[in-house]
Amino acid sequence: MIDFSNGSLFKLQQIDPGTIAADLQPLLVQGEQLVSAFKSVRDFVVFTNKRAIAVNAQGITGKKRDYTSLPYSKIQAFSVETAGNFDLDAELDLWFSGLGKVRFEFKGRVDIRTLANLIGTYVL
Repeated sequence: MIDFSNGSLFKLQQIDPGTIAADLQPLLVQGEQLVSAFKSVRDFVVFTNKRAIAVNAQGITGKKRDYTSLPYSKIQAFSVETAGNFDLDAELDLWFSGLGKVRFEFKGRVDIRTLANLIGTYVL
């Protein structure tokens, strides 16, 4: 499982979900759709209409991967921090039953409020 306490692991930039759809298709359940995707150097996170999936590329080649499923149904609370004028990073904190806090940090001009709306739609 990914070490979510390591904040440097996630400095994510938004990407087109279609670029990683083939990699995730075998994991998706019936009716599940990719909504948005974000990538760091080797790892990425996808938000679907049912869960967040964090993918950790391992090894020298990155072909070995750890897929961590974070279902929205287990979220107890969430928080977003928007980017500012000098601090350009945005953050999404999710508190999961049985797992604790998971933090995703986003680089650049990610509209974190859209992600908050997505999470809120499925949690509230």
